[in-house]
Amino acid sequence: MKKIGFIGLGVMGKPMAKNLLKAGYALTVWNRTKSKVEELLSLGATGASSPKEVAENSDVVIIMVTDSPDVEEVILGPLGVIEGAKPGLVLIDMSTISPYVARQVAEKLSEREVKMLDAPVSGGEMGAKEGTLSIMVGGPKGVYEECLPILKVLGKRITYMGESGMGQITKLCNQVICALNIQAVCEGLILGAKAGLDLEKLLQVVTAGAAGSCMLSNLGPKMVKRDFKPGFKMSHQQKDLRLALSFATKLGVPLPGTALTNQIFRIVEAEGMADKGTQAAMVAMEKLANVKLTQLR
Repeated sequence: MKKIGFIGLGVMGKPMAKNLLKAGYALTVWNRTKSKVEELLSLGATGASSPKEVAENSDVVIIMVTDSPDVEEVILGPLGVIEGAKPGLVLIDMSTISPYVARQVAEKLSEREVKMLDAPVSGGEMGAKEGTLSIMVGGPKGVYEECLPILKVLGKRITYMGESGMGQITKLCNQVICALNIQAVCEGLILGAKAGLDLEKLLQVVTAGAAGSCMLSNLGPKMVKRDFKPGFKMSHQQKDLRLALSFATKLGVPLPGTALTNQIFRIVEAEGMADKGTQAAMVAMEKLANVKLTQLR
């Protein structure tokens, strides 16, 4: 079995790394916050002092960090992956970043005979824990096929989308659809609440009908209970929307609903709730409607 390196042990990365250990892979790990490494070391992983050391001890390096600058830093920065990479190393970036940055990084790695896949995921913390993530992959098809056994440990639906950057483009499309769906759930619930509907019954009815969706089923009940614990942070959703809007601008594609949703979600950030889950979008609708769901129940 290939030796795997894992960089980025946050809400998503840690459970993904655990699943690789459970599957029997030898794992070398690194994270900026060292305390997040300790649990994995206790489970049998080996710690590294830098991304460079991770690369030196791995056949495949997986990265799961927050944004484009973070990916560039851990791969191309001082003591980055590129400094420890040997020819034939495969890098799988599972972060959500700019498609342009993904392609630029892939080109620089190719100069060292390192192949790269961009393989962002959807499914949130629960999908990471259960190994049921949806994984959308861009890069050389042969490398994708070589790494498929590893990806199958992490996800349930793995789809090859095309050349380098196409995985990231797919993820941005996903995030546009998710964000507008979240906003739709908020608007439907606030309308029903203001009209005096029983919100529990409302959720049961609409979830079973044509309006049913993953966002409605998973986030609707949390909105009603005002459970804003993050499965996927609002700040991360906003980062993805900014990437989508920037990419769309370069393509000359109008995304009016995305732009509006991005602005509405800014209300949540202004309320100091950027680190709450995306279900905290309800806070923005409550402010606009000048009422809280709890007052209407």
